[in-house]
Amino acid sequence: MNTTIIKRILKYTKPYNKYIIIAFISAVINISLTLLTPILIGNGVDLIVSKGNVDFTNLFNILILLLLTIIFSSFFQLTMTRCTNIVSYKTIKDLRIDVFNKLNDLPLKFIDGHSHGSIINSVINDIEIVSDGLLQGFTQLFTGVITILGTLIFMLSINVKIALIVVVITPISLFTASTIAKHCHSMFRNQSQVRGELSGFVEEIIGNQKVVKAFSHEEKAEEEFEEINKKLYTYGQKAQFYSALTNPVTRFVNGIVYAAVGIIGALSAINGNLSIGNLSAFLSYANQYTKPFNEISGVITELQAAFASASRVFKILDEVPEVSDKEGAINLKTCNGNVDIKNLYFSYSEDKPLIEDFNLNVKPGDRIAIVGPTGCGKTTLINLLMRFYNINSGEIKIDNINIEDITRTSTRGLYGMVLQDTWLFSGSVRDNIAYGRKDATLEEVIEAAKAAHAHKFIMRLPKGYDTILSEDSSLSQGQKQLLCIARVMLSKPPMLILDEATSSIDTRTEIYIQRAFNKLMEGRTSFIVAHRLSTIREANLILVMKDGKIIEKGNHNELLNKNGFYANLYNSQFATT
Repeated sequence: MNTTIIKRILKYTKPYNKYIIIAFISAVINISLTLLTPILIGNGVDLIVSKGNVDFTNLFNILILLLLTIIFSSFFQLTMTRCTNIVSYKTIKDLRIDVFNKLNDLPLKFIDGHSHGSIINSVINDIEIVSDGLLQGFTQLFTGVITILGTLIFMLSINVKIALIVVVITPISLFTASTIAKHCHSMFRNQSQVRGELSGFVEEIIGNQKVVKAFSHEEKAEEEFEEINKKLYTYGQKAQFYSALTNPVTRFVNGIVYAAVGIIGALSAINGNLSIGNLSAFLSYANQYTKPFNEISGVITELQAAFASASRVFKILDEVPEVSDKEGAINLKTCNGNVDIKNLYFSYSEDKPLIEDFNLNVKPGDRIAIVGPTGCGKTTLINLLMRFYNINSGEIKIDNINIEDITRTSTRGLYGMVLQDTWLFSGSVRDNIAYGRKDATLEEVIEAAKAAHAHKFIMRLPKGYDTILSEDSSLSQGQKQLLCIARVMLSKPPMLILDEATSSIDTRTEIYIQRAFNKLMEGRTSFIVAHRLSTIREANLILVMKDGKIIEKGNHNELLNKNGFYANLYNSQFATT
């Protein structure tokens, strides 16, 4: 699995191959100069024979050469680090862009079916962990491999027998590290998964604090949090324990290597087979040869965490995107507003049918109100009109054109939506109203705000239309809804969808909004989802839905005269006690 992940990450590094090449060349030069240092020091040691017997001339030349070696080695190390940083951060930037774009391409079913906190955790935290692992991995890859090969060459050039001892003993640390790494990966994978679960839970609780407090659910929430946090602690502790074992174990093996070189090298020096300077160089090389193994084992924590996080990120990238538009799909700019639905079938899951054999013909300018008990399919019908979900069978036509022959973007652009849930982004009031029309003038924005009865409270804000809104802005829910209504009024789409659009507005303001909507709906096909039946009396067609089917239809008076389901529903809302 790690091999697959590495291959996929390497594909992201491909555009930055020139930096990798520069980093590789810099690493070779840097390590070569670094490995030359022990030779120079050893030669210098051999020039100091005894007191009063020192070759100062050649020793001075060696010191000058040593200084230049250190300077150039530092320069190329800086170049290598700079290039690996560029590769790492640019790769992660591209990966994060791809994940974000993928989320925009995924069907709404994916967003609805996954914890928002878990998705956010993947986009931010998981990719950040991959970044840390990449940065460490690139650095260790270049310096480690080249150092091992370089020191091996230098040691073989000094003494083959001692070099072979180092080569034979050192693989023990690699075997130990790889064994521990297998346990590490499973623990880090579990840790990453539970971290996403915890993020989702925290996001859920914080986003609904009013409900939690209203139902005195604090203690229960704390218990659930503690349970998930305990799992994260368990996996995290085991992951860190196994990864922490690697470094001391490999250092122990490397200590044995260093001691063996010291003892055998000393015996060789005593027998006259090795000079003191060469022994000094050999000890330095033995230390440098084993150092990369320590560094690589020390970074196993980062790498295993990066692999676990990368698998979660790639899981999002591997999700099936929203079905592409048909080849040659029409980009419909506007429409008359004729909507024809024939033999429509849809369900969220195969074992639970929802909408079955649904038929409806809407003429241009019709105001269609959709009512019914919770779960009857009202919002689902809206989702299908907007193509947030794909129908199972049947067809929906706009102006006698099947919506599957129209691009999704232009289909959605034909509707102006005002939902029960308000959404405002961090930006000015003006930008929020002009969200659907970036080219709108200030005068047009103000006109739309006045039509939505939002102008007065906007002018009471500190900077009026230039006031910056944020998550903690002091706007009431009703005021936020008015801004959303003004947004639709500015865009003036050919059709409207109002899903409980006035649910957060007081009765007096609702009267003004209804008047504004009546003006806005003139000549426009409108779909109105409502629980408060007083808001749909003026609709020229009311659809009463139950279990995904239309059980009654007609205008307000016709349905009351039928004395059926709608009449009972209406009378229950206005019954006197």
